[in-house]
Amino acid sequence: MDKIRIEDLHLRCIIGIFPEEREKKQDVLIQATLHTDLQRPGETDDVADTVDYKGIKNSIVELVESSEFLLIERMAASIAWICLADEKVERAEVRVDKPGALRFARTVSVEVERTREDLDRHLSRGGRPS
Repeated sequence: MDKIRIEDLHLRCIIGIFPEEREKKQDVLIQATLHTDLQRPGETDDVADTVDYKGIKNSIVELVESSEFLLIERMAASIAWICLADEKVERAEVRVDKPGALRFARTVSVEVERTREDLDRHLSRGGRPS
């Protein structure tokens, strides 16, 4: 499977469970790998045949910057659902880093992987695409 990567998307948002984390925006760093078939766009050179990764990036920015998640686990899962909203994406790997979350550690990160089948199960249980 081919891949499109969105790397080092640096955003600021309210994230965390402690009162001080609920008052001031913090940095998060996002990595997303979109697994897709790039054979057709590689042959046609037509933007309509590929994943709209700019649209996905814009949706991620909108979600994260307006969010107030408690857990980076929830943020990562929500970003994966956004990635899978593009029907050309078969699988999404998402990593969210929260720099400075732990004393003496550069960052804490959570990485999730979701597939189109996971999205179908999520939606059938009443979940939202994001």
